[in-house]
Amino acid sequence: MLITILVSLAIGAVIGWVAGIIMGSRGSLIRNIICGVLGSLLGGVISEILPFGNGVWINFIFAVVGACIIIAVARALKLGGR
Repeated sequence: MLITILVSLAIGAVIGWVAGIIMGSRGSLIRNIICGVLGSLLGGVISEILPFGNGVWINFIFAVVGACIIIAVARALKLGGR
């Protein structure tokens, strides 16, 4: 169980990092993890709605898109900076 949590956090950090690069955001590791994990959840919801199939890369893309949406919302609410 601990390994699963650590792997999830690592994947969330990578997703948050990629989304941060796309959005031009400078964030810490913790912020990348939060954006990545929340983005993965949002991306999972989006992928369930849209009929693009299921696969590792599709899920990764949707997770990054979800993290970008999270960053955009945080900026709109003034919760995150550049």
